[in-house]
Amino acid sequence: MRVVGFAGYSGSGKTTLVEQVIALLVARGLRVSAIKHAHHGFDMDRPGKDSWRHRQAGAREVLVASDQRMALLREFGEAGAPDVHGLLARLDPQVDWVLVEGFKASSLPRVEVWRAPAAGQPARPVHYPGDAGIVAIATDTPARLPQPPAQPVLDLNVPQDVVQWLLQHADRFDYRAGIARAHQLEA
Repeated sequence: MRVVGFAGYSGSGKTTLVEQVIALLVARGLRVSAIKHAHHGFDMDRPGKDSWRHRQAGAREVLVASDQRMALLREFGEAGAPDVHGLLARLDPQVDWVLVEGFKASSLPRVEVWRAPAAGQPARPVHYPGDAGIVAIATDTPARLPQPPAQPVLDLNVPQDVVQWLLQHADRFDYRAGIARAHQLEA
């Protein structure tokens, strides 16, 4: 399994880019999963539906399954930041790629998605200068980056190039190898 994160501020184009990268990887015959960091309080269940009613009645977990899909809704006892590694452990290990949107402070290798602010908007800070986990920058305005990056710059509007870059550097996204390296460093 190869894992890459896509991090950036709201409105930078992360979701659109991730959606396009997923479609292009799948078109190549690869199996892809995605993890999306959401803001607290999100809900994918609709009021009045059976699963919603079960959760409202107090069920800690509700698993909804059909012949085509499954969804597990779990209420956490205490609020806390989800651990991306724990979430990755819950996915099918047989997928080829996992694209993680958000989790900008994670230890995963990440592509920083940056879009220059529109006129009148405040400057958007960047993380790539001081974050070794940022392996590339995807932007539509490389000339407006606040400082020149040492990392490769990918065109945010050409997702085919982003996919090509990911596939060319696939070994650096090997999750098993990354976990093994982390454990070696701790030992």
